[in-house]
Amino acid sequence: MTKFVFVTGGVVSSLGKGIASASLAAILESRGLKVTLIKLDPYINVDPGTMSPFQHGEVFVTDDGAETDLDLGHYERFIETRMKKTNNFTTGKIYQSVLEKERRGDYLGKTVQVIPHVTNEIQEFIKRGAGIGTPDAVDVAIVEIGGTVGDIESLPFLEAVRQMSLRMGPNNTAFVHLTYVPWIAAAGELKTKPTQHTVQKLREIGIQADALLCRADRRIPEEEREKISLFTNVPEWGVISMWDVDTIYKVPRMLHEQGLDGLICDKLRLNTPPTNLKRWDDLVYETEHPKGEVRIAMVGKYVELSDSYKSVNEALRHAGMRNHVRVRIDHLDSESIEGQEAEKLASYDAILVPGGFGSRGVEGKICTAKYARVHKVPYLGICLGMQVATIEYARHVAGLPGANSTEFDPSCKHPVIALITEWKDADGTIKTRDANSDLGGTMRLGAQSSDVAPGTLAHSIYGDVVTERHRHRYEANVNYLDQLRKAGLVISALTQREHLTEIVELPHSVHPWYIGVQFHPEFKSTPWNGHPLFNAFIKAAVEHQKAAKAAA
Repeated sequence: MTKFVFVTGGVVSSLGKGIASASLAAILESRGLKVTLIKLDPYINVDPGTMSPFQHGEVFVTDDGAETDLDLGHYERFIETRMKKTNNFTTGKIYQSVLEKERRGDYLGKTVQVIPHVTNEIQEFIKRGAGIGTPDAVDVAIVEIGGTVGDIESLPFLEAVRQMSLRMGPNNTAFVHLTYVPWIAAAGELKTKPTQHTVQKLREIGIQADALLCRADRRIPEEEREKISLFTNVPEWGVISMWDVDTIYKVPRMLHEQGLDGLICDKLRLNTPPTNLKRWDDLVYETEHPKGEVRIAMVGKYVELSDSYKSVNEALRHAGMRNHVRVRIDHLDSESIEGQEAEKLASYDAILVPGGFGSRGVEGKICTAKYARVHKVPYLGICLGMQVATIEYARHVAGLPGANSTEFDPSCKHPVIALITEWKDADGTIKTRDANSDLGGTMRLGAQSSDVAPGTLAHSIYGDVVTERHRHRYEANVNYLDQLRKAGLVISALTQREHLTEIVELPHSVHPWYIGVQFHPEFKSTPWNGHPLFNAFIKAAVEHQKAAKAAA
């Protein structure tokens, strides 16, 4: 029977509930349990696909084509289970499902209400995410409830899991509450009152936490833990200190050493082998003992919020571990690059242009691609980063002045990037769209395979076939491929059905390492293996650095 751990948050947002949930899952998995994670988001958007990265951070994409919360990226980087569409749902998706049932008459004329119809629907979605009734059913499902206790938006979710706990019984569910213990510099002490209040609010809803994860900038002393225990009705061994660390990969060990996994296994009556965190210890050792450092310029348009490129940042760090170097990432605003590219980019060992939408900052990205090409700096373009590299090459090498994407200039003279109207999606169905289609859910999404040309840089990285996750609306225009090839651009991978461009590169005789990919490889990077494309990119950065030092 699947057991459930419900993770809630209090006081303020951005405390690291996703990391805490993923870390708990990791230590339970290390005990031999089959674990999955489910994220419940209280906003009314059906999914985060149309939300600005400034507001929500990156959108993570699963193999089956779901646009999800970025916490699912943490989940996949911490445990072996791959996430699916059923692992993330929102208030909007719940209400959409309830209203569709109401229109069909599924409720047989009843008045549709938050309780029981919405809360029952939430519980059904949770069970579906845990794979209950299917061969994919897990031993433990960790359910992270977004938002902060006390927010009106999350009340239906909290009520639903309270009901679920009541129905399943006390040894089949557990509650973990993440809270904040601030250090007040003027007083010179940690304050437990915010934690007391948020637990009180949780108990008013009818939920008693089994464990408290107390976030602070330092370890919480025994005296404060005793006080928190007394005022929250949580045993002292359930008051877990979570202090700031220099790498998130130290969190599983931190939680284990304070007995969180033992507490959860006791509460859920799970008899497991001892915890084995050796691979986490090895990972931390690798991060703390690099043999060098490389500097990467990431030129994007959402640089004010680091979460906008969370998976890319992590993929670069993973590749650094595989190459035994520390990766220093400088996020440069593409709007500031135009006309000053040499001054800003000359000191870097490699350049990366990530994905994005809209015309703002695009010319700066095109300048960046040109600088990397001309000055032979290792270049990796992801999604839009591939498209701007194609535009730049068309303009300055292939003799196509005015080349652009119809996303930025619908009437451009040479639309080397354009909207396609038909494609096969991750689930094998044929999808169509046009310029008037809804923005939400109309992109090419999920894992798809492409054939890779032998003898190319891409082939040395991927082999004969590349299977990666996609999230984009515009494609390289097939009508310009021959002209670009004749000018020297290598089209090294094409989709198997539509023959759309997936990877472009420059020959090694022209450039040591220059590649652009239409997909998002960062979504499949893990701290254990990195990702072959990012591993090769950081290796190229190391070699570029060595060559530059030798020439100096």
